[in-house]
Amino acid sequence: MSVCPVPLEQRPLQEYQQLCESWFFRWPIHSLGGLVAALGGGWILLLPIAIIVATGSVPLRHNPVQLVTAAAVAALLLPLLLLTRQWLGWSYVQRRLVREKIIYEESGWYDGQEWEKPLDWRQQDLLVAQHQVKPILVRLGQALTLLLVLLCFGSSICQAL
Repeated sequence: MSVCPVPLEQRPLQEYQQLCESWFFRWPIHSLGGLVAALGGGWILLLPIAIIVATGSVPLRHNPVQLVTAAAVAALLLPLLLLTRQWLGWSYVQRRLVREKIIYEESGWYDGQEWEKPLDWRQQDLLVAQHQVKPILVRLGQALTLLLVLLCFGSSICQAL
């Protein structure tokens, strides 16, 4: 068997470990509740700023309920962006784990190479993808669904007011 030419930091299992150790990407690892709490914290941080920006609208200034509702819906954009970034990171690692070949760069973007994973690497990567990463992607999908429902509900309330 040949020695693996893929740099350590570009190996799929190593990329998975880096995401697990990352403060940001660790949010959805254990539960949906932890993810929702972190995203809710981002929403709460952005809400006062959104309210201040919304006061720039003369019609909203004269209707405090509509002002707060519009600001609350607008503040959902930060959790949406954070959730999208998490989805992109975890789905990238998922794709790298399930592939039979590892695409890597030796020194830069211009010299990409492919290396076929040995059978034992493939089996281990598939197990991690199926039992570790897939549940995370399911949680992210649930959170995204919840966020989209909140956005639709909030915007329909804004229209009704």
